Amino acid sequence: MQMSQTKGLRRKGRVLAFQVLYGLSFVPPHGGWTTERIYNQSPAVIRETEEDLILFARELLIGIWNAQEELDEVIGRYSKHWKIERIAKVELAILRLAVYELVHKPDIPLKVGINEGIELAKKFGDGNSRNFINGILDAVARDIDTGKFKVEKNF
Repeated sequence: MQMSQTKGLRRKGRVLAFQVLYGLSFVPPHGGWTTERIYNQSPAVIRETEEDLILFARELLIGIWNAQEELDEVIGRYSKHWKIERIAKVELAILRLAVYELVHKPDIPLKVGINEGIELAKKFGDGNSRNFINGILDAVARDIDTGKFKVEKNF
């Protein structure tokens, strides 16, 4: 697969993971329904036919869901004067996805992780989303880059 195809696949995968993650913010898994089962039953996933895209999005979603408590702690630490409960569900889902990639996906350059979060904000957020998300992601990435932010291996 060429680099541009991989980039397009990953961007679509992020959108798919975001859509399911956003939906989970309204109806979290319960009653025996696992995150993976909800993912597999999502209309957006069912409509998708590209297997690599489905697997990439699934990997993101499961990783984000399993690290949600820690991701929320990081987001809370970097979102000055904003408690997690006050952040809109769209922005929170985007931040969880993007922070997860910054922290857990060292194969994805920090600038790419920031840019992908901003692209999701442009597509799904309101007029202020992009700046809010950019500020948080930029601060997290800067601290990762300078070694001030320690990436937890068991995150």
